[in-house]
Amino acid sequence: MNWPSVEPVKSTRIYAEIVRQIRGLIADGQLKSGDRLPPERDLAERFRVSRTSVREALRALESTGLIEIRAGEGAFVRGISVESLVEPLALVILTQREAIADLYEARRLLEPPIAALAARRASPDEVQELERILDEQAKEVEAGRTGLAQDAAFHTAIAHSAHNRAISRIVTALMDLLTQTREDSLHTPGRPERSHQDHRRILAAIQARGEEAAQDAMLDHLVGVERLVMGREAPDEAGDGGAARAEAPASAPTPAPRRRRPAR
Repeated sequence: MNWPSVEPVKSTRIYAEIVRQIRGLIADGQLKSGDRLPPERDLAERFRVSRTSVREALRALESTGLIEIRAGEGAFVRGISVESLVEPLALVILTQREAIADLYEARRLLEPPIAALAARRASPDEVQELERILDEQAKEVEAGRTGLAQDAAFHTAIAHSAHNRAISRIVTALMDLLTQTREDSLHTPGRPERSHQDHRRILAAIQARGEEAAQDAMLDHLVGVERLVMGREAPDEAGDGGAARAEAPASAPTPAPRRRRPAR
């Protein structure tokens, strides 16, 4: 194959810049699953860096699952997952406010129905795991910390409880992309407590097998977070301790009327 042109590397973190460029080539399809990367010496010449920097970059790419290094054969692009397609775009996406709004809109469209599925499908062990995560979050919040790790774990565990691998991967990718903005929101006074209260309401609905209640609780939670992140909610509103439904952002599409489920 004809190797795509690359830019000379000038960054002080040289290996990270090599990783960024190779990820970009994979993301836009110039490098495909099974393609063999040039030898270290050739890559060093193309990027105009040392072979040590190339070697560090290849190790980083292997650790994230983007390439496979085979002894005596070289480095090969691996099969591409949802996460590895989305992750190279994170640095670009997180610098664009409009794109962040799009990601939060995606969460509003995806996670409430996922919570409804979890209310229907979660096993007793999965419900118990959700309880454990929230107990840990409570301890973190009481200690004056944000509970960011438990926040992410809770949403991811709900996605797992829906028993749909594609859903699980998509939610994990969204959470990863929004890590910085979510962390910023959790530093707002009162927000960690409010987030924990919202999570408790979602869990209660899942425990009660209330699909519609779980969906509504998740939507309320996401709208509140989005309003805060996008500057549509004052900090004191974020910490009022209530779980009332917030108005949807102006950019949100009007949801279709929810069809009532027949009694079981």
